[in-house]
Amino acid sequence: MDDAQIRAAADWLIEGARSAPEPTMVLDQLSGRLVAAGIPLARVSVFVRTLHPSVMGRRFAWRRGAPVETVAAGHEVLDSPAFKGSPVDLVYRTAAPVRRRLLDPDCPIDHQLLAELRAEGATDYLAQPLVFSDGQLHAISYVTDAPAGFSEADIAGLDAIRAPLARIAEIRAWRRTATNLLETYVGHLSGARILAGHIRRGDVETIEAAFWFSDLRDFTLLNETLAPSDLLALLNEYFEAVAGAAGAHGGEVLQFIGDAALVIFPIGATGRGGACRAALAAARAALAAIDALNRRRTAAGAPPIRFGIGLHVGAVSWGNVGGVDRLGLNVIGPAVNRTARIESLTKQVGRPLLLSQDFVDALGEPCRPVGQFTLKGVPEPQTVYAADA
Repeated sequence: MDDAQIRAAADWLIEGARSAPEPTMVLDQLSGRLVAAGIPLARVSVFVRTLHPSVMGRRFAWRRGAPVETVAAGHEVLDSPAFKGSPVDLVYRTAAPVRRRLLDPDCPIDHQLLAELRAEGATDYLAQPLVFSDGQLHAISYVTDAPAGFSEADIAGLDAIRAPLARIAEIRAWRRTATNLLETYVGHLSGARILAGHIRRGDVETIEAAFWFSDLRDFTLLNETLAPSDLLALLNEYFEAVAGAAGAHGGEVLQFIGDAALVIFPIGATGRGGACRAALAAARAALAAIDALNRRRTAAGAPPIRFGIGLHVGAVSWGNVGGVDRLGLNVIGPAVNRTARIESLTKQVGRPLLLSQDFVDALGEPCRPVGQFTLKGVPEPQTVYAADA
């Protein structure tokens, strides 16, 4: 093993692994450096937990001669046979390295993973803890198929890069966590805006988009008659249908407002017409999803979910509003008001989906006029349309 190359690999990590802006690139380049230093690696896997509502963590896996793969694991994986009792599980529970010299006849094969590795020709396995500065435990594992397994010099070389690797993994993990939290609570567009440095009060921009405003029916009654757990389950099912349909068609929920949702479909290469067609397709998909859900709810004796959607297109101001030390990303402008007012008409006309004149003009599809209505805060009566010819 070349000690100078190991030191160079450690220095590269300490300096921030600048040639590898992505986590997969860090693992790929580090593994290449270790092999070049004489450590006979066949596989390297890094396991990093994260703070995410549906993802427990990620595994980055390098194999000799193959690109690095990334696998996201849900929280349920912690109770799965593939994880429980595995060497990485032992590392998490003991904070100590786990080594299995698979070439030794009396090596304990105490997990299915080890049996599979031995069957594939692996001769040695090492899992080590990666300890972050706050004490959080993560892990890295190494596999070799060298006839003699890992030498003591190899193990010393892997030990030498462990601390700097933990530091760079921590930096990248916290960056990922910040992104996850922002996307979870404010959405991808808003989160990207915040991470780009738009964090000053009054920092606003004008955006043009198709807008969706939806509102749950009978929420006050539901709030009075349902148990809190049942009400929360209903809200989650409703919002899941809204967010899922919007996301599948290029939209994003900008705000959940009580039992209402404001969704944006940015105008991109397909122009106003493309954004409106995407918004309409998403609205139809959400209504269909709720119809299917209501059939199951009715069969189970639960109250149906009823809601209305208003669609409009226009320009709004989007940016930071609030106190000096407590800001919120808000969308303001006539387009938002009109979208909400159009949605409120769905109760009056008895249709779950209504469109504005501007939306229909941009859509380029035949729609049936429902009538002219005076909208609160809008100076002139507005023609409103149903989404059928």
